[in-house]
Amino acid sequence: MSTETSAPVADSATPAASLSKAETAYRWIRERVADQTYEPGHKLVLAQIALELDTSVVPVREAIRRLEADGLVTFERNVGARVAMVDQGSYAQSMETVAILEGAAMAQARDHLGAADLEEAEAINDRMRELLSDFDAAAFTRLNHEFHETLFRRCPNERLRTLVGLEWDRLSHLRDSTFSFVPERALESVDEHSRIVALIRARASAQEIESAVREHRSATLHSYQNAQSTTVSGKDRS
Repeated sequence: MSTETSAPVADSATPAASLSKAETAYRWIRERVADQTYEPGHKLVLAQIALELDTSVVPVREAIRRLEADGLVTFERNVGARVAMVDQGSYAQSMETVAILEGAAMAQARDHLGAADLEEAEAINDRMRELLSDFDAAAFTRLNHEFHETLFRRCPNERLRTLVGLEWDRLSHLRDSTFSFVPERALESVDEHSRIVALIRARASAQEIESAVREHRSATLHSYQNAQSTTVSGKDRS
């Protein structure tokens, strides 16, 4: 899902000057994969990337290994590193993973969210609702990411926040915007956002919040899968 600007990196607040060369290269390449500057199949020339980053090939090679472990890059002997190709199965798995991870992150964030956070989330959701009359899937998806990040960024588990960010990046790489395929899902999504904020404001249990977020994310995946099945069935009958 992208054109939806890449998902926010969970630890982006770290000052650039404090990052290692390998970490800088990792983030730099990952950002370009997420926003599709480097499209699926794009060959990653380590020497060229090192030149652009004004560093040696060694930290770039380390970054490529990490991106390969993340599933964003593939490496073949005698071919080199390439941005991973889109895989429908991977998209479904990433959506399922985000549903689980983000549900847990938002549940943990519950006790750390203040009134200002909830007001910010509601304001973003209001902007999403305004888009429904003249739908822009890319803008809607960008705001959707902002809404979710506003509610889970207070999660005290840094590793969990990082994992959510990684899966968001994978989704950005795999699909421009789910809502461009299922625009009718947008209204349901906005209404579900309102319910999630209401649960947090009402001090619902962490389990109830986690369940609501999982169901919300899963519903978007199911809508997309149903739309794809309908498209395939239509082609089979033609």
